[in-house]
Amino acid sequence: MCIRARASAHRPRRALRWALALAVLGAGIGAAPPAQAAASPYERGPAPTVASIEATRGPFAIAQSTVAPTSVTGFGGGTIYYPTSTAEGTFGAVAISPGYTATQSSVAWLGPRLASQGFVVITIDTLSRYDQPASRGTQLLAALDYLSNTSSVRTRIDRNRLAVMGHSMGGGGSLSAANTRPQLQAAIPLTGWHTVKNWSGVRVPTLVVGAENDSVAPVASHSEPFYTSLPATLDKAYLELNAASHSAPTSPNVTVAKYSISWLKRFVDDDTRYEQFLCPAPRPSTTIQEYRDT
Repeated sequence: MCIRARASAHRPRRALRWALALAVLGAGIGAAPPAQAAASPYERGPAPTVASIEATRGPFAIAQSTVAPTSVTGFGGGTIYYPTSTAEGTFGAVAISPGYTATQSSVAWLGPRLASQGFVVITIDTLSRYDQPASRGTQLLAALDYLSNTSSVRTRIDRNRLAVMGHSMGGGGSLSAANTRPQLQAAIPLTGWHTVKNWSGVRVPTLVVGAENDSVAPVASHSEPFYTSLPATLDKAYLELNAASHSAPTSPNVTVAKYSISWLKRFVDDDTRYEQFLCPAPRPSTTIQEYRDT
């Protein structure tokens, strides 16, 4: 099935857009029909193509800045990647956590990749390399709070459009963060690991990414139960990488990037131009073992 247009208490802008569309329709009775329905006010960048979302860089020039661990509380510092131009307005923001014993370097490739598509991104170090998923979830939320309230790029960010991602225990942390803060717009656990298997309380659109040959967090005991336990009424998807290992998301991966960008654009930016990459559901291929969605 395709993505549903959800009614949600923390998404008043959708109701506003529908009201505006209806008002325009009412005003146009007896006149020539409008050429095109009103676009999301959060669209950023040109119309996407397969080539544009598979490219190593998107249309936005970016810069980066370092966040020293001694300058923040609640997480271990990190790196911010952000579009240099604000001509199109503010951007949604994404916090990304590494996995167990890893540092932000393991997810660093996602920073410029996502930022150049029109997001402010922070890849974080955790307080301890041995922090468990729940702690990583709390730290992801602390990083978002810092990013949108205190950081040097806070004026570039729309505080109502925030998302979380993470690899391994960081992926489990992204589920914990989504469960804790339903106001988030998207969550993407990448080959996630968590002892909790039931996420029926999550209300955040979630893309679960698993790997067929993952021996650290096998999909049968991690990603698949995570996805299945998410509410059937939720916008959710399960993407299993074909013949891939647990570490697949820790280096540049076109499939991970393509569908992460599409998911974030669709749910953080309400940009329906990206639905074409999610619906109809991608078919199994040399890179995709399985794809399920609601």
